[in-house]
Amino acid sequence: MSSNHLLIESDKEHETLDRSSASNFFSGSLCTPSSRQSSPRMEPSRFLKKMKRKGEKAWYKRKRVKSLVGVIGLICFFFVVNWFMLVSLQYHGRKTNDFVNSSSVSVKKELKKFGKGKRSQYGVYGRMLALAAHALAEGQNKREPKDLWREPVVPASAWMPCADQRNWEPSGGNNGYILVTANGGMNQQRVAICNAVVLARLLNATLVVPKFMYSSVWRDVSQFSDIYQEEHFINYLTPDIRMVKELPNRLQSLDLEAIGSVVTDVDIPKESKPSFYLKNILPILLRNGVVHLLGFGNRLAFDPIPFQLQRLRCRCNFHALQFAPKIQETGALLLRRLLKHEGHSGPLDHYLVGPYADSIMKEKRGQSAKASRYLAIHLRFEIDMVAHSLCEFGGGEEERQELEKYREIHFPALAHLKKTTKLPSPAEIRSEGLCPLTPEEAVLMLAALGFNRKTHVFVAGAQIYGGTRRLGALNSLYPYLVTKENLLSATELEPFKNFSSQLAALDFIGCTAANAFAMTDSGSQLSSLVSGYRIYYGGGKMPTIRPNKRRLAAIFVKNSTIEWKVFEQRVRKAVRQTKHIQSRPKGRSVYRYPRCKECMCPTD
Repeated sequence: MSSNHLLIESDKEHETLDRSSASNFFSGSLCTPSSRQSSPRMEPSRFLKKMKRKGEKAWYKRKRVKSLVGVIGLICFFFVVNWFMLVSLQYHGRKTNDFVNSSSVSVKKELKKFGKGKRSQYGVYGRMLALAAHALAEGQNKREPKDLWREPVVPASAWMPCADQRNWEPSGGNNGYILVTANGGMNQQRVAICNAVVLARLLNATLVVPKFMYSSVWRDVSQFSDIYQEEHFINYLTPDIRMVKELPNRLQSLDLEAIGSVVTDVDIPKESKPSFYLKNILPILLRNGVVHLLGFGNRLAFDPIPFQLQRLRCRCNFHALQFAPKIQETGALLLRRLLKHEGHSGPLDHYLVGPYADSIMKEKRGQSAKASRYLAIHLRFEIDMVAHSLCEFGGGEEERQELEKYREIHFPALAHLKKTTKLPSPAEIRSEGLCPLTPEEAVLMLAALGFNRKTHVFVAGAQIYGGTRRLGALNSLYPYLVTKENLLSATELEPFKNFSSQLAALDFIGCTAANAFAMTDSGSQLSSLVSGYRIYYGGGKMPTIRPNKRRLAAIFVKNSTIEWKVFEQRVRKAVRQTKHIQSRPKGRSVYRYPRCKECMCPTD
């Protein structure tokens, strides 16, 4: 039995005794003589003892109350102190972790913006974006993964550029003239130019400086000399082919279509072998003295092709095509502002902006600021890409109708095919990795890879489908985000206004010179050309992030349940495998994979 229980029982006994004693005492004083004899009177000493016990009991009760009050007071004091410390920590930590709160608030604000009217389209990754913001905030003082800003140096540096080496006599171009009108944007046109140069050598023909077709998509009237240095192009390739600026007068008056000299891209299968041109185009050239390849683009295979012709293709892309002076000058200005804290010139500056690279160094001299670096990302998410992909991006019926109307105007053949043929569903297309990454998916990929919140990001690309608010998540998680429109004033951009190909050239320069480059669509020509240029001239120090979209699609589809750590691990594994250094796979583009003996020579 506990001491408290015994104490209570003792108190009860004392109360019983006290009541009986008091009753006997008062009854003794009022009783009759007979009663006094039967109930003898209590002694005074015993009474005093009982009263003393009652006093002790009252004191004990008061003591217990005081103790209880004291304990309660201590507990209250403890809570008050804890509360004060918590408030103090929150107050002092608010400054050091201010961007944590601001990023979370910013993401929520942007997601709220995305939700206005098109919640289903822009709110798909709301949960994942919140997790990313939290991860970036927590990782403010963590080191970034070592492989973010570098390639596997040893295998990457085992190759050096050598496409400028020649081992043949110049071509006389005696079989006639080849006219080429290239379609597409700047990057598609660049591929067409290189293919035309190789074709002129293959057919022993004289190449007229290529012209560019006006596109209802690109809406750019730029011609060769508006984008590239024409004189350098002609002079550099003189040891390889014969080239002129215009057709001779005797051929200019001919109706080329009437004599059967016009060959469209419909007449030439995609990536045709050299044997196709020798069999089908050479006879026209010999008969009429001229062939006009209209809409000529990606119409020459990469394999099989003779060694020297493949090398000529690389020589044209990496050496003969240099941007026009006004593009180089503005490109140098762009790099100067991107690299304002850099203490030295980038390894590719000279190849990209030529003599204007010196102006970057002049601007940097005397600066003692800590060297900085930047990540470039090409968001290939313009409406033409989105519409052509046949994918869906969460916008519901409104999005489907908008893209269908765009296809009917700009891609009528695709729109007809979609109506007359059963094509794979958008979900199936996405699962195969054939959909471009959205800006939300791109920023989640960057955050998962470990790029911290302070990373300087240069975003290349034209008008993003969905407008600038579609960039909200990217801008919220990475506040040091810029575009050429941010870095260059309206006056500086005025000469390029309404010339999408020339603006694309500025993006090409900004992406190629970056310390790290991330593509969001491996099928993009700009991303392919940029990554190949970085390989060719980068010396194994210019890493490129090439996402495996099929694997990423399988990860993103679980966006409503996957935990951030698991997401992070899976994304890193998927991307890490694409950074392995390898020579060009058979049949793949030499512009994107120049590590082959035709373009680059092994150093060992």
